[in-house]
Amino acid sequence: MDASKGLQSKFDRIINYVEKIKVLNNEVLIKRSELDELKIYQKDINELIYNGYLEKVRQGWYQVVEGENVKNEAALIAALYPDGVICMYSALFYYQYSDRTPLDWDIAIDRDTSKSRFKLDYPYVKPYYMERKHLEYGVGEADYEGATLKILDRDRLICECIRNEKKMDKETYNKAIQAYINDSNKCISHLIDYAKRRDILKKVKDRIGVWL
Repeated sequence: MDASKGLQSKFDRIINYVEKIKVLNNEVLIKRSELDELKIYQKDINELIYNGYLEKVRQGWYQVVEGENVKNEAALIAALYPDGVICMYSALFYYQYSDRTPLDWDIAIDRDTSKSRFKLDYPYVKPYYMERKHLEYGVGEADYEGATLKILDRDRLICECIRNEKKMDKETYNKAIQAYINDSNKCISHLIDYAKRRDILKKVKDRIGVWL
């Protein structure tokens, strides 16, 4: 077999691998175990990465690269953290309570989850650990560039901001409180309910009550 035929055979094999990967149920990220099931082993994975068809996201997780188009960050977040909830600065930006583009994805997550899940170079994620019961209320859905992510609703978000007041940038915090007060979609009864659950009712009344 001459060199040109060898290269073509190699290219065809790579394309065949990519097509196999695309038909997996997980359209965004591919687990190493799924690649093994397709009989795509480490040598082949390295070849796919080298030729620009596959990209390693973190240990044991890969994504298909289609031409120059890599899946957006939101799609990766949805795939990596289906149990996570967008919170804090990321949620403030989504609700337009802040005009500062977040440098990372703030995600509320069960405090018992493995910390290794967040050891990745991309996308940038900041976890906020809390008891699982506090991830079961005040949570809605948001559309990020076609990806559906769980997110704290605006009342729960402000409750968490007040709870974490000392840890937040003062200017961002103050603007968020004012934006919430002026938001016609806020629900003070929900805020009070969340404050009771988070054991910060007095603090919430002190911060919000003077504006009502």
